Amino acid sequence: MTRHATGIPVEDLTPDQAAAELAWLAEQIRRHDRLYHQDAAPEISDADYDALRRRNEAIEARFGGLVRPDSPSARVGAAPATGFAKVRHKVPMLSLGNAFDAGDVAEFLARIRRFLGLGETDDLAVMAEPKIDGVSASLRYERGRFVRGATRGDGSTGEDITANLRTIADLPVTLPVNVPGGVPGGVPGGVPEVLEVRGEVYMRRDEFRKLNARQEAAGDKVFANPRNAAAGSLRQLDATVTAGRPLHFFAYAWGEVAAPLGATMEEARARLAGWGFALNEPARLCRSLKELLAYHEEVMAERPALPYDIDGVVYKVDRLDWQERLGFVSRAPRWAVAHKFPAEQARTVLNAIEIQVGRTGALTPVARLEPITVGGVVVSNATLHNEDEIARKDVRVGDTVIVQRAGDVIPQVVEVVKDKRPKGAKAYRFPKICPCSLKTPVAREPGEAVSRCTGELACPFQQIEKLIHFVSRDAFDIEGLGGKQIEAFWRDRLIRAPGDIFRLRDRGEEIATREGWGELSAGNLMRAIEARRDIGLDRFIYALGIRQIGQATAKLLARQYATLEAWHAAMAQAAKERGGARAARKPAEVGEAFAELCNIHGIGMSMADDIAAFFDEPHNLAVIEDLEGQVRIQAVAAPAAESPVAGKTVVFTGSLETMTRSEAKARAEALGAKVAGSVSKKTDYVVVGADAGSKARKAAELGVATLSEPDWLALIGRT
Repeated sequence: MTRHATGIPVEDLTPDQAAAELAWLAEQIRRHDRLYHQDAAPEISDADYDALRRRNEAIEARFGGLVRPDSPSARVGAAPATGFAKVRHKVPMLSLGNAFDAGDVAEFLARIRRFLGLGETDDLAVMAEPKIDGVSASLRYERGRFVRGATRGDGSTGEDITANLRTIADLPVTLPVNVPGGVPGGVPGGVPEVLEVRGEVYMRRDEFRKLNARQEAAGDKVFANPRNAAAGSLRQLDATVTAGRPLHFFAYAWGEVAAPLGATMEEARARLAGWGFALNEPARLCRSLKELLAYHEEVMAERPALPYDIDGVVYKVDRLDWQERLGFVSRAPRWAVAHKFPAEQARTVLNAIEIQVGRTGALTPVARLEPITVGGVVVSNATLHNEDEIARKDVRVGDTVIVQRAGDVIPQVVEVVKDKRPKGAKAYRFPKICPCSLKTPVAREPGEAVSRCTGELACPFQQIEKLIHFVSRDAFDIEGLGGKQIEAFWRDRLIRAPGDIFRLRDRGEEIATREGWGELSAGNLMRAIEARRDIGLDRFIYALGIRQIGQATAKLLARQYATLEAWHAAMAQAAKERGGARAARKPAEVGEAFAELCNIHGIGMSMADDIAAFFDEPHNLAVIEDLEGQVRIQAVAAPAAESPVAGKTVVFTGSLETMTRSEAKARAEALGAKVAGSVSKKTDYVVVGADAGSKARKAAELGVATLSEPDWLALIGRT
């Protein structure tokens, strides 16, 4: 039975409680993504972070109508770093969903069977591989020659690190041309004209220890673990520094290819090995849950003897045609999952509990710990999530606590060692007043786990956090303008609103005279700001910091409305209709603009209400109008014309025979269609399966074109 910090089982949640908790989870995960990927200052462990994702998934599984695109399944990695040229991945380079126990693995297999319509007795082979704890990289070969390498970045755009990757000794620069078994459409030896190999750059543990010894002797920075050392080595602007680091590469996947590598993962792995790539071993083809779990136990037992770090194993559907059918959700492939290893633990003392205020006013308690080494890494803080989490664990200042690391990265407080509690330790009282200079009251809405500062936009912490979010890598991505610079500029009144950032060009000389700055750094900042005056609509929407709107939702909105003008006008109208929406039970009972917003696949009434509320606030409108005069918002390109359903709005209803409903929706979205949950005048097609009900009747009433399943398959060119 899955529980949250409140202790309420998922099975006992009401719809209102579930919606409120999903909103809180989305906000927390966005915050921790920023702390980890952008600020390099994580506050919670992988296990704690994964627990948030698992709770979200459990609630979504029970309340299907509340599924949100900005849930944990909607984010990947971090935006590409500056200083390197950007590389657009033609095939998204996504991360993996996680499994933590036998039940999760069983559900992974069951989901695949449901999606593909397989019976319990149908054969389902799965390739199992160790999960290397390194840095993902993509290698592009053209006619057998390595021409470009890139990091994963945000999954869509990475960093060009070609020169650095060329320094890795066991990475093939040219592929052999005399390998038996040619690939149709390739060059001699079976190498496709275009081959994008994906894998992991890593550092062996013994080489890591030697590197740190050299770093310490030279008075340079020492690295926390081999993964950090590999990441830091790959991101050197001077490739000669990378060349001096002992890096290696394992291949385990591919992106764009001009010809198939085989029919199965087993065949593709053999081909990659034949071309000279080292593979993550030991791998095994498994055909049952029992075999997968046995493999997991064996690899975990072998883990200490391996020369490199692993943090779990990965399971992938073996048949590549099934992988193609299964496709992806916004963050991860449906056909693969990472089965993590249990966490490592240690004891330490909790010295203090501090409160941090986020951009939406959320108060997050942070545990400051006596530094302790867990699995070779020194940890000193962890989040306590919220007031209920502290009360449930009865965490007090001075307590001895059990600290856990999972994923070999960062910590969490698991529990309090009560018999070690010092005399006089007092129960922690969550603040009723915000620690900001306004000293405004803290409020907690019914059904929500999070407490918020009621100072709203007047709260200095929220103002600063909103500005930090605005310039973050997934938003405007302004190099040289991080959290410390934002705080300093805000304190000295150089920046108070997002538009002020683009007026800094008039204060370049003043900035150059500030402590820690100079003409060069000030000039670099001015150029970085000017480079961001052109921005995509999705990044612009995300940068505004609207509650519940993550990257995935921002992309949905940008795709739906295409231009800033259209989006702005539609949201302004939705804001006018918002009052009626609060009392309505269905989107159809409110105005057209609000109903259209709710009808976007993945956006429900709760999220639509937050978007409309944002446009109902005069200050927010002033911010947008100010920015419209400072930046140029790029319209979303029209979908590929070769798809007959590109840009069309499609609704599926009834039972389908040749594919599951999930597969049909995924296929439609892959072809550029917009999948909606209900029928309106703007619907282009309603695909009607067996036992169709009210949606088919609604289509007939509105004169919307209806298609049978064979008609739909013929339209999209699949028979």
